[in-house]
Formats: sequence, C-alpha cells, structure tokens
Amino acid sequence: MDPQPRIINVLLVEDDPGDVLMTREAFEEYLHNRLDVVTDGAAALAYLRREEPYTDAPRPDLVLLDLNLPRRDGREVLQEVKADEDLRHIPVIVLTTSQAEEDVLRSYQLHANAYVTKPVDFEGFIEAIKQIDHFFVSVVKLPTGS
Repeated sequence: MDPQPRIINVLLVEDDPGDVLMTREAFEEYLHNRLDVVTDGAAALAYLRREEPYTDAPRPDLVLLDLNLPRRDGREVLQEVKADEDLRHIPVIVLTTSQAEEDVLRSYQLHANAYVTKPVDFEGFIEAIKQIDHFFVSVVKLPTGS
C-alpha cells in the first residue's frame, strides 16, 4: 500500500449549484484530489477533448457525470466518451438523482463504470462522494499517463 495516497484529477459535470457546492465542500474538507467543474454536457466534451477554452485542462482520472444536463445530456456525453478512443479508458461514474430503472440500464449499456443515486441529505451526499473517492483512489488501479 502506498504511504501517500495518489492525487487524482476529477471532473464533475453538474448543473445544480447546490450539488456543486456540496461536492466542492466534500473535496475541500475530506479529500485531497483536484476537482474541476463544468455545468453542461457540451462543456464536458470540450473539456475532455481539450478544446477552447479548456486547452490547458488536465486529463481527468475520473468523471462524475449527472444525467440531466443542459445543452448535451449526460447520456449523450457518456455515449461520446465511451466511443472515443482517446477518452474511453476514463472511468465515468453516473451521479444523479434519477432512480429510474431505464436510466440505470441505459447508463450501463453506454458503459458507465458505476451508477450512484445522489442522497438527498448533506451527510449522505458527502458520504457517497467520500466512498466514490476512496474506491477510485485507494482500491482501484487507474490508468496513468493519459
């Protein structure tokens, strides 16, 4: 086991300001990873492809993706990411309020790495973010040098 946990780059794709704030608070208070945020699906794809205005953005090691987004919804983003040779290796965690079985099934059909329903209370939300972080930083081996 590494004495120092590896710092990873996380991209949060979320349009709800309250959820962005809670995620930022979780990262600042409990986690030591870098968090970047975009608020719509089109910006997410531009960020991941390092297009303007994200030409200097780091390649994320993990994407937290909401499904219900403006401009391009999360399903479209997921489909494009997993179809792109340069991006498909990046784990994408669907983090959404939807508990609909069709959303769960469709997300996995589009090769989401996990599907997490957002807890409605602050403590539950923070705990979910901490568990996702722990799993992908401490348990799972992520590709490096992407």
